[in-house]
Amino acid sequence: MPKFLKGLLITAAVLAVIGYFGFGYMKSQTKKASPEEVATFKLDDATITVDYSRPSKKGRVIFGELVPFGQVWRTGANEATTFETDKVLTVGGIPLAAGKYTLWTIPEATSWTVIFNNKMYPWGVKYDGTSQHDPSGDVAKVEVPVQALPASVEQFTIAVEGTPAALTLKWDMTQVSVPLEH
Repeated sequence: MPKFLKGLLITAAVLAVIGYFGFGYMKSQTKKASPEEVATFKLDDATITVDYSRPSKKGRVIFGELVPFGQVWRTGANEATTFETDKVLTVGGIPLAAGKYTLWTIPEATSWTVIFNNKMYPWGVKYDGTSQHDPSGDVAKVEVPVQALPASVEQFTIAVEGTPAALTLKWDMTQVSVPLEH
């Protein structure tokens, strides 16, 4: 094998190893800033599991700036947020079969569109920063009003709470609630 080709192959192998471990390191550092949360909720006999990453406000203006209005948001950080139910639910009046979905939102100043999508994505955004959301996988889209919170929520939080039950998303001074029924 010519010396040049051998050197080229060794260089490529070294760069591949550095890239592999470098990406792993970047991913671990990102997760420190936005820790992963797996939250499980009961709604009658249904079990709902939400797997998401929780970014912090850190003094920033969130909605309308960090998270632009009118654009699909991965609804958290890092990997796309997943919503899983073991029973059929009704979300905002729309039937949702038992299964695992990715959760996307389109925030606006006065209302949000909350989207349940049946495709799984390796990460929430593409390299250019745009969402990986593919609308062909949308199975339910619910528009809900924005509710102003009395105090700022530092870390993005998803919960199932209230009577009647609702999927709530809270961050900064904003909350949205999607009615849930089983």
